[in-house]
Amino acid sequence: MRRLPAVSGSFYESDSSQLKERILWSFLHPVGPGSLPKVGSQQRKTQFFIVPHAGYIYSGPVAAHSYFQLASEGKPDLIIILGPDHNGLGSVASVWPQGEWLTPLGEVQVDSKAVEFLLDNSDVLAPDERAHIYEHSIEVQLPFIQYFFGSFKFVPISVTLQLPETSEKIAEVIDLYIKESGKDIVVISSSDLNHYDPYDITNKKDEMVIEKILSMDYKGLYDVIVNKDVTVCGYSPIMVSMILASKRGKKANVLKHANSGDTSGDKSAVVGYLAANFN
Repeated sequence: MRRLPAVSGSFYESDSSQLKERILWSFLHPVGPGSLPKVGSQQRKTQFFIVPHAGYIYSGPVAAHSYFQLASEGKPDLIIILGPDHNGLGSVASVWPQGEWLTPLGEVQVDSKAVEFLLDNSDVLAPDERAHIYEHSIEVQLPFIQYFFGSFKFVPISVTLQLPETSEKIAEVIDLYIKESGKDIVVISSSDLNHYDPYDITNKKDEMVIEKILSMDYKGLYDVIVNKDVTVCGYSPIMVSMILASKRGKKANVLKHANSGDTSGDKSAVVGYLAANFN
C-alpha cells in the first residue's frame, strides 16, 4: 500500500526544490549545525537517535544535528523510526506492514521482511495502518534522510500505549532483530519535549527530562513526565532507544536542545526540541 504524505505543505514544503532549500536552511540556521555533513562510509558508531518532529521552521535546525551525525556515518541497511500516535487511532504499537511512503522527494520503501520478523516475534506490535494515515511524527523524518541517502528502507512504528512495559517489549523484539539479521540498523526515536509553556518554564521541564535521558533512567523519565506534568509526546520511542542503548553499554549525548522560541522568536508558549544520540 502507498501512503500519501499527510503534512506536506504544512509541516514542510510540498515542492521538492523548496523542501531541499528548507532542509539546507535547517543546517545553516544559527540553531543548526552550521554546515552540511559529508556523507560518510566508515563503521557506524551511532545507532540510536532522538529527533524532534515539529514543522521544519520550528524544529528543523535542531533535527539537523541528529541528521548531521547520521549522514556523517553513512547510509544504513535499515532505519527503524518510532513515533507517538498523536491521534490515538492505532493499536498498542502499530507497524505499517508493506509498500511505499511518498514525500515530495520520492518514495521510501517499507522493509516488509523486517516487519514480518518483528510482528512474528512480538505480542505488542500489530500490522495497523490507521495509526499512520494522519500521523506526522514519522513522516517528517523522511525528507531529511532522503536528502542525504536518496532511497532507503525503513520500518515505521507508531506507539499509542506509552508505558515502560510496552517500551521494553518493543525494544526486546528490535534487539532480537538487530542481533539475528546482522544488518547495519539505525533506530530513530521521534519526539518533541514540553509543549506550550512559557520559554523559561519549558526549559526547566525539558532539563528534568534530559537529566533522566543522560542518566539512562528510562523509568525515571516516565515518572518525571507523568508526575511533573511534562508534556513530552514521544516518550515511549525515547524509552525504546534508551533501553536498546543500555543493552549495548551506550550513553546518551545531547547534540542540541532548543525550543520554538529560539527558532521562531515567539517565547510566550513554546515547544521543546532535543537532538540526541547514544554512543
